[in-house]
Amino acid sequence: MGLRAAIAFCRGSQGAGGQSRPDRMTSTATKSSCPDRSRKALCRNPFLSIKFFVFCHGLLQLSQLLVSSYLKSSISTIEKRYGLSSKTSGLLASFNEVGNTLLIVFMSYFGSRVHRPRFIGCGAILVSLAGFLMSLPHFITGPYEYDQSVASVFSNTTDLCQPEGMGSSGNLSDSICAPHTARENHEVLLVMFIAQVLLGIGGVPIQPFGISYIDDFASERNSPLYLGILFSLTVVGPGVGFMLGSGMLRFYVDIDKVAGDEVLLTNKDPRWVGAWWLGFLVAASLVAVSAVPYFFFPREMPKEVTSGKEISSKKSKDVLRQLRSRSEHVQNLSLLQFIKYFPVVLLRNLRHPVYLLVVLAQVNLSAMVAGLATFMGKFLERQFSLTASFANMIIGSVNIPGAMVGIVVGGAILKRFQMSLKQCSAMCVLGMLLCLILAFPLVFLGCPTQKVAGVTYRESSEFGHYASECSIQCNCPRKAYNPICGSDGIEYISPCYAGCSAVSIANNSVLNYTNCICISENGLVGSAKPGTCGTSCSHLLLPFVVLSCLAGILASTSHTPSFMLILRSIQPEDKSFAVGIQFMLLRVLAWMPGPVLYGSAIDTTCILWENKCDRKASCRYYDNNLFRQRYLGLQFFFEVGASLCFVMVYVILRRQEKDASNVAETTTDPEKKKLAENSRKSPESKV
Repeated sequence: MGLRAAIAFCRGSQGAGGQSRPDRMTSTATKSSCPDRSRKALCRNPFLSIKFFVFCHGLLQLSQLLVSSYLKSSISTIEKRYGLSSKTSGLLASFNEVGNTLLIVFMSYFGSRVHRPRFIGCGAILVSLAGFLMSLPHFITGPYEYDQSVASVFSNTTDLCQPEGMGSSGNLSDSICAPHTARENHEVLLVMFIAQVLLGIGGVPIQPFGISYIDDFASERNSPLYLGILFSLTVVGPGVGFMLGSGMLRFYVDIDKVAGDEVLLTNKDPRWVGAWWLGFLVAASLVAVSAVPYFFFPREMPKEVTSGKEISSKKSKDVLRQLRSRSEHVQNLSLLQFIKYFPVVLLRNLRHPVYLLVVLAQVNLSAMVAGLATFMGKFLERQFSLTASFANMIIGSVNIPGAMVGIVVGGAILKRFQMSLKQCSAMCVLGMLLCLILAFPLVFLGCPTQKVAGVTYRESSEFGHYASECSIQCNCPRKAYNPICGSDGIEYISPCYAGCSAVSIANNSVLNYTNCICISENGLVGSAKPGTCGTSCSHLLLPFVVLSCLAGILASTSHTPSFMLILRSIQPEDKSFAVGIQFMLLRVLAWMPGPVLYGSAIDTTCILWENKCDRKASCRYYDNNLFRQRYLGLQFFFEVGASLCFVMVYVILRRQEKDASNVAETTTDPEKKKLAENSRKSPESKV
């Protein structure tokens, strides 16, 4: 017996909404809904259970979010590995929204016309393919190369001071740009951008079809619980993605190509590149496994029945009947009628001031979140000299859970006090104002730019030369990058630029550099240790993390009230369209341009670029003060924009409430007075 037969049988004892059918099967089914073993097994089929569907969908959403959030956790590592600017990496991070935006509008049309579980499964396969494609550049490019002072498989020369005639200047960083190198860079970018488009397209049916499927076949009592579980996973998922990034970036990028004893870097070295590709394989594999059950779910399943009354009042039944009839009207439209109907609904909603202003507030907040999520790890790395792994751990274990707490608290306050629309807008205003107060000091909590000889610091030594001048005789590679910290507290971009001619090695690792003619220590030639000097304000990290987490909690409290403002301020028949329009505008105006805007602002603060094949690659040194001011300044700008929008919403709703009260008090017409009272005390005005 197939699934359709099982559905027909298991529905034999139930009509719509669980009403008993007036036929012979009623009495038989009442006594035993599954009279023999084979039919009983079919009724227990997990693919006919909405609870099992919720479990599968939760696992799929978590896996899908792992793929998208993992990219953000490894974005600074990918920049370093393939020489990308922040603007390019920001465009890459937001490019999945292109494929998503092109198709998301039609989801409300195709929602009930297709086999939703199978469409979800196909979308999941595309997401899995996108994850595998994101890791492909690692396998089609050669091993990661970096400048170093110990000759090995990477280099036949050293990065020490070698006066002319005593050595070769043919270091890796000055090697001729081979045609295949430039071609590799283009291939890498092409593969990654295609993967991001597939990720966006594959993600289109997953959440909308999953939510509508659950809403159709879950009981009215359990449906909010199931949807709440799924929505909570949309917040938990990115946190898990950043924690996955924290774990994977501890491994060396070429862990599959190079033996462990040949890796001469630690994860604290600025040249370190972690195994960014490994997390994509893990996440994509989870998505592939999560996609399998969807091809076994039926197009329709028995409506879930719970003990007790599903709908207690006649008024609630009438409301649901009206909503279903309006929904059926939209579903009966042809594709051409749908395309004609969409602009009408779009203009009607955009002319509604409350809807438009709330969406604009959400656009500001979403653009801020998009930029912060993409580059917060990089910001922490540069400002506080953290490893990429530790920065991701902070984001995944502190910032993202803080945002989840804010969303839950906002929803709990809303439910506890049964707020009106005006009170919802006031709550949004209060949350944003408190967020601004806590976010403003962040601009001043950071580290100054480290002293880098020849880049940010020029001071004569006892030898009467600038650092760049005293190393001229060393015949240094022009593009070298092997940072060392001199005994004078100044950082040098390579041992050669510090004039170091000797190196101490133990267990194939560099201990320190000596005979550094550009470093003066008590009137003598100084020494240096490998790695960057870092910043001297690590004590500011804890206050920064605490304040940023509290600001995130306060900003997140406006999440649920703002959605209620949208749902309660528009016509009931337009709700599905209005939510679709809202998400479309958020993608076009926030999630797509947000990371690019932040990346462009970050690029303007770079003071030393890496050059590959006569083009700018990744940035080696930033002006930390400018970086902090522009990065957090954009955050502050978007928060102010959202606050102003919520203030205008509050003013409009207060005026509408006041006008309704004046009409109720002054009018003598009983019908008008009753209408004004109803509009002021309408259930729609309560959440």
